[in-house]
Amino acid sequence: MVLEKVIDMLADYSDVESDKITEDSTFEELGLDSLDTVELIMGIEDEFGVTIEMSDEFKTVGSVVKYIEDNMEQ
Repeated sequence: MVLEKVIDMLADYSDVESDKITEDSTFEELGLDSLDTVELIMGIEDEFGVTIEMSDEFKTVGSVVKYIEDNMEQ
């Protein structure tokens, strides 16, 4: 569920269709610049109730999804 929602959100922020976005997709591959990424992260924080501090560890969609799943409020 988290992966599908994040992919839908990414599709809204990029020109890439959701069926082309995978866990291995990088933000760079999706054509997101730093402003797009900040806006996306803020949306993810609101949607999932997590706080995310951007770092180099978030290179792929999967790394963000794993962080969300590990830190979501139960």
